[in-house]
Amino acid sequence: MVTVPSRSKGVDLIGDVHGCALTLISLLETLGYQKKNGVYRHPTRTVLFLGDVVDRGPRIREALHIVRDMVDAGAAQMLMGNHEYNVLCYSTRSRPGSDHPYLREHSPRHTRLVKETLEQFANYSSEWHEFLEWFYTLPLFIESDRFRAVHACWDCELIDTFREKYQSSCIDEDFLHASVVKDSFAGQVMDRLLRGTDMRLPDGEVIVGKDGLSRKFFRTKFWSDEPRTYQDIVFQPDPLPETLVNRRLSAIERRQLLKYDADQLPVFVGHYWMSGTPAPITPNIACLDYSAVKYGKLAAYRMDGERFLDKNKFVWVDVIRQECVPIA
Repeated sequence: MVTVPSRSKGVDLIGDVHGCALTLISLLETLGYQKKNGVYRHPTRTVLFLGDVVDRGPRIREALHIVRDMVDAGAAQMLMGNHEYNVLCYSTRSRPGSDHPYLREHSPRHTRLVKETLEQFANYSSEWHEFLEWFYTLPLFIESDRFRAVHACWDCELIDTFREKYQSSCIDEDFLHASVVKDSFAGQVMDRLLRGTDMRLPDGEVIVGKDGLSRKFFRTKFWSDEPRTYQDIVFQPDPLPETLVNRRLSAIERRQLLKYDADQLPVFVGHYWMSGTPAPITPNIACLDYSAVKYGKLAAYRMDGERFLDKNKFVWVDVIRQECVPIA
């Protein structure tokens, strides 16, 4: 059951762990959590993990156990990230009539993304199936009277429609199957909330990322402050082609942008592979993914109900060296 964080307790929001269990332990201990009866706890605070505990890192199984044990003990909650969603789709068989045996095609690209997770659970198949079932209990979003949290993007209209239709913040297997249908409501929800907003590159341009993959879309900011050019809205580590950096946005493109106004509750996201010193993006938006598994930081924000985010309330640890993976 999903609960709204208690006003009586402070909440420590933690970004994408990606299998960095030793680094996670270091961050929890830095935040004052101690292991008691097998679970990391704090006397006056709880944790909210922003998703993407699986994939990439060397200790995915250990990280999942730390997080789930905390959730089961009431010491934490965890949101679904796009990587938990990906492994669910990859591991779930399609229903009759589908072109593929699984909801996520077992292509070389998709297999590469989940390879580390599946290999680390190769000798723990029953345990892995328990985690797959557990992923259905992870909410897509959490909202209290103090703040909001979602893995990649808070879209008020989609979230309000989802809540009205399903009276929940979690998905079930029927919704998972529906989500792989292009342009379906379920597909829009999972893409927008777990991956963010994007825009197609014009004139057949492509971006070749650090991972070697070519993309025809680029991720955009889900807020705007009178943007004029493509550079004003790009929100990803891979740069735009030089020919597009100063290209003017058309009126149609500006209307496509999602806006998260300054008078809305503070919102926390992960997902975006930030770098540098953790700090608010705006007074009411913070990203806590600081590329831990890519020689970065595992970051947290200590939320105590403030209306405007405080750069001094970010806490982070550098990733433990043996948990880094080579940058593609």
